Amino acid sequence: MQYIVVFIIIVLIVLIIALTVLSFYMYRTAQLERIVYQDLYFSNLPKHFGDVRIFFISDVHKRIISDQIIAKVQQQVDLVIIGGDLTERTVPFAHVEQNLAKLKNIGAPLYFVWGNNDYEVDVHELDARLLQYGVTILANTAVHLEAKQGEKMTLLGIEDITVERDRLDMALADACNVKDAFRILVSHNPKVKAQVQEEHRISLVLSGHTHGGQVRFLGYGPYKLGDTEMFNNCVYVTSNGYGTSTIPMRLTAKPETHLFTLKRGHHTSIGEKKEVQF
Repeated sequence: MQYIVVFIIIVLIVLIIALTVLSFYMYRTAQLERIVYQDLYFSNLPKHFGDVRIFFISDVHKRIISDQIIAKVQQQVDLVIIGGDLTERTVPFAHVEQNLAKLKNIGAPLYFVWGNNDYEVDVHELDARLLQYGVTILANTAVHLEAKQGEKMTLLGIEDITVERDRLDMALADACNVKDAFRILVSHNPKVKAQVQEEHRISLVLSGHTHGGQVRFLGYGPYKLGDTEMFNNCVYVTSNGYGTSTIPMRLTAKPETHLFTLKRGHHTSIGEKKEVQF
């Protein structure tokens, strides 16, 4: 009997140690700093825009964006897009301002779409802070970018699908006054894929929300890992996101930010991913 008790104690100690080590590893994984670089090719990208470089970051939540990441992309991109969940309940606005100031220092126009957790805070206050830092809010709206030669690119953004505030039809109506423009859609929730039709002429969709499942065991999680895929000649990006929700831990689904380079090609295709981790 005494040996059984000793055995049980040893097993419990081993389990406690293993869980402690695993928890520490998951916490450290959630704090990783990663930039995923990827070239995306489009036959309809206006040639006079040249290569268009987009820094995309989603699901920041409670994290403070690393100075290392900012330094890597500073003065290197044409657009900065925040894919929603910049904040959440309990995150102070001073924290949000710190992140906005860092993103502004990248030196490119900033764009933002609402995520489901952004609605947990005072939305009027968040709206004011975004405008204070020169961020263009895409709330079921579209903005148009124009090259010197007159070619146009349209950036559409919708509010969050989870809280049923999304109106893709309104964003498309806002975009329709500019014909033949290259179209990029930003939606926090990747479920927008079910709404996108070929006649919408959207070439690229940027999303987050899922955190890549955040904690995955043996390849399984509540959501699949973030990825870049193509469907009906449109490229869909779902990011693992930068921060975490509920618990500050990740397993397998590493945090990520993105630097996409849009290039003109003979056909729409997706280049290989390269990453910098520090």
